Amino acid sequence: MHRLTISDFEITAVSDGIYRLDGGAFFGVIPKVMWGKKVKADAENYVPVGLNSVVVRTGQQTILIETGIGNKLPERLIKIFGQPAKLLDNLAVAGVSPDDVDIVINTHLHFDHCGWNTMLQGDRVVPTFPKAKYYAPEGEWQHGRLQLERDAISYMSDNYDPLIKTGQMELLQGDREIVPGVSVQVFPGHTQTMQAVIIKSRGQTACYISDLIPTSAHIDLTWGMAFDLFPLLTIESRKRYYAQSIPEKWLTMFTHDPNIPWAYLEKDERGKMVARTAP
Repeated sequence: MHRLTISDFEITAVSDGIYRLDGGAFFGVIPKVMWGKKVKADAENYVPVGLNSVVVRTGQQTILIETGIGNKLPERLIKIFGQPAKLLDNLAVAGVSPDDVDIVINTHLHFDHCGWNTMLQGDRVVPTFPKAKYYAPEGEWQHGRLQLERDAISYMSDNYDPLIKTGQMELLQGDREIVPGVSVQVFPGHTQTMQAVIIKSRGQTACYISDLIPTSAHIDLTWGMAFDLFPLLTIESRKRYYAQSIPEKWLTMFTHDPNIPWAYLEKDERGKMVARTAP
């Protein structure tokens, strides 16, 4: 269990477990001879990928950022990715029950980021966090509805449509403050409207940057994923993020790192990006 404070706020990293992705897809155009020095692949070229959510306790609200893969994957996808489904157990270890969660924020609506938004109760899909208000980008929902050949597999409507239908999920258009000290900001690249979650308290800042920088092995500007729909925008968004986060010493939270949930990103004497781990 990783936990620290951002001034008045407490943040806790909680995991839905580890799943697996093809290493080539996870590192895009970067050759294996390079990424293989940072991440070890198995005999089938799969690499371990974390499913990191973050609980933010503001003193007034309990906020959950991302909800992992969940437990509703069809069998054909379980055979590819696995389905660890550890989030509720790990939330319990952190002292958080589903009823405790006031707000859920999805950075985007790919199945590995919003799977526990809902769960099966018999043959019905119900909210996993019944008292929570959910937030997600409207552009993500609109894109997912198109079911385009390129990424239809990433969008599973049972993760969000039931919440939208009842009004429990609010779809956001652009940057927005959710509660004092917690806001979202759009960083396009992985998708057109993916948003980061920024946590600020008395001069300290942490940012759940989501799939813009999925792991500590992806911090170089050009180390994107094959899943990025707009790879050139990924680079520009990283430039924008680093221009603010490095001089202001933001804590960067990684959505898919199986070992390092967060770190401070810096440039060394050669100008190379490095991650300095936090407690």
